[in-house]
Amino acid sequence: MSLSRRNFIKGVIAGGAAASSAAYLFRGAGSLFGQTSAPGSVERLLSLTVNGQTRRVDVLKQETLAMTLRYKLGLTGTKIGCDRAECGACTVLIDDVPHYSCSVLTHTVRGRRIVTIEGLEGPGGVLHPVQQAVVDEQGFQCAFCLPGFVMAAVGALKTNPNPTREELAHAVSGNLCRCQDYDKILTSLLRGAEYMRRTT
Repeated sequence: MSLSRRNFIKGVIAGGAAASSAAYLFRGAGSLFGQTSAPGSVERLLSLTVNGQTRRVDVLKQETLAMTLRYKLGLTGTKIGCDRAECGACTVLIDDVPHYSCSVLTHTVRGRRIVTIEGLEGPGGVLHPVQQAVVDEQGFQCAFCLPGFVMAAVGALKTNPNPTREELAHAVSGNLCRCQDYDKILTSLLRGAEYMRRTT
């Protein structure tokens, strides 16, 4: 039986799709039976200080802090937008300094203070002044990027509590809003700076 070029290409594509599906199914089966790590990888039990609490968690050597926070500690306010340190959606504070958690390996932050968007909340569920300002000013559209913006702003306001609009814009310039709502976001963050000054 002769094989046309068209049939050969269709066969290659179908074979690749089948192989990919099988690999996906086998990975899923491993998760069902508790085998979530790649063959040969080793998880280590670490103690992390997250939002003022000591959390013990098993992590892989190559595991990023963003993955640990979201999928092992349940802190889903930390978003993963690009996973390559370009959008800022995963921003958290490490020793009061903003960092992209998707580019920080979890095992490198032992003994350091990690704060996520959830950790900004005060006693009784009171919002942080910057969070409250975002709500008051309605400084968002889809709000996916907002946790990263808030964390970057809170970190910047720790060193410059009374910034100009330009200074605060520069401080959060590493964060992207795909809704292009930068003006409203910046206005709300400036209002947050004002709220913070009132509380000190």
